Amino acid sequence: MSTVASATVTASASPEVPRIPHWIDGAEHPSSGTRTAPVYNPATGAVQAEVALADEQDIAAALASAERGFAVWSGYSIAKRQAVMFAFRELLNARKGELAHIITAEHGKVLSDAMGEIARGLEVVDLATGFPSLVKGAYSDNASSGIDVYTLKQPLGVVGIISPFNFPAMVPLWFFAVAIAAGNAVVLKPSEKDPSAALWLARLWQEAGLPDGVFTVLQGDKVAVDGLLTSPVVQSISFVGSTPIAQYIYETAARHGKRVQALGGAKNHMLVLPDADLDLVADSAVNAGYGAAGERCMAISVVLAVEPVADELVAKVRDRVARLRVGNGAGGADGEPDLGPLITDVHRDKVSSYVDIAEADGASVVVDGRGFTVDGHEDGFFFGPTLLDHVPTTSRAYTEEIFGPVLSVVRVASFQEGVDLINSGDFGNGTAVFTNDGGAARRFQREVQVGMIGVNVPIPVPVAYHSFGGWKASMFGDAKAYGVHGFDFFTREKAITARWLDPATRGQSDHGGIDLGFPQHT
Repeated sequence: MSTVASATVTASASPEVPRIPHWIDGAEHPSSGTRTAPVYNPATGAVQAEVALADEQDIAAALASAERGFAVWSGYSIAKRQAVMFAFRELLNARKGELAHIITAEHGKVLSDAMGEIARGLEVVDLATGFPSLVKGAYSDNASSGIDVYTLKQPLGVVGIISPFNFPAMVPLWFFAVAIAAGNAVVLKPSEKDPSAALWLARLWQEAGLPDGVFTVLQGDKVAVDGLLTSPVVQSISFVGSTPIAQYIYETAARHGKRVQALGGAKNHMLVLPDADLDLVADSAVNAGYGAAGERCMAISVVLAVEPVADELVAKVRDRVARLRVGNGAGGADGEPDLGPLITDVHRDKVSSYVDIAEADGASVVVDGRGFTVDGHEDGFFFGPTLLDHVPTTSRAYTEEIFGPVLSVVRVASFQEGVDLINSGDFGNGTAVFTNDGGAARRFQREVQVGMIGVNVPIPVPVAYHSFGGWKASMFGDAKAYGVHGFDFFTREKAITARWLDPATRGQSDHGGIDLGFPQHT
């Protein structure tokens, strides 16, 4: 996943390109400083805008606005909050095509993939419209004589969300739909690489009737991130990105007394047993390995082929890869391509370096995407789909997250060897097994040390009413994203023990008198 490392900055905005501002107090807010970062069109390599990078004054303004917004929003009735949620849901569904074009222009992914990420985000909004049943307390009548015990769930206050470049709409929607429904105010720090989707969503919230200050967009780099992590105003942090940054987010925010859900990187495996349908496996490997140009934490990056099926499977995958079309994600006269460009030239070169490493370590490059160009877009950040075979498990190309359209095949002798390889890795985000043997699938799902598991499903992202999150170095914190975990994360509980004297006997000393010991149940 992406990181929150500081972007390349310029001292002042260029007059040739627009500057993307913050959203504070229900309006666009120009930065008080002069630092900016370039926003590219990945398909052309051209700078199409520059985004303001927050300074301390911008951070203070954003948090002050969010505090005011929380004071208003948390006082809304459940019915009124639900009406705003429904209005936002209908607006987003009706105008999702606009948002998809914004995502494609700044991220590079193909339009259908951009529409797909919005659809998955909408699932969480759908869940959030039903929030009253998920924020109810519980009541125990007469838990002790004349004493009732009950719980209240209340919002945290101002919460921070730090989102990655690869899903500029879906990942924020995973968090802020739940947080806002639960009564919190949100400060969203989007990736500086594709910041415009967040502003579009802010305007949509305003149109839906959300009070000013409840949804704030703070553009920026590490300065903005650290401002959220250390501010006493911010009660929780939700993050998706690379594992080193997730660990930094978790440790820093926790040290400052915040709740944290920090989702990190991955190295997802697909274990293919000899009885599997190899055509289904090949289709699934191509879809999960090369979709979104591999820039997703749930991508399948390693196929563990239990012999003797590897040769046949590699041939089937190679044939399918040869038919993939790479180009401008916005499409053209010949339709939409299968893959768009990578997010930046720096990231493209990093992906290419992993193929160099694999080859130097003895892997076979079956399909080579290095040096790939698209006619008419020679300056774009393209990288062709790449297939590696016989990848050594000691190679960094195997152990580290590549985050690009590179699929590695590792040959194993048995089911158990495959499971052991998965379990020995640092990550535990998603994995899949392909088999027609129900007993093997059941054993796999019980033994594998991974948070999300697919059985003949290559990208097992849970539906919204379950929760998303991995194990080991793929997640830091205790609460997964969305689902019941999400509502628990964005609320805190009060337990009330209450006694009301019976008016018919009040004044008759029926309160039990003085007793310095523990209360007794009578």
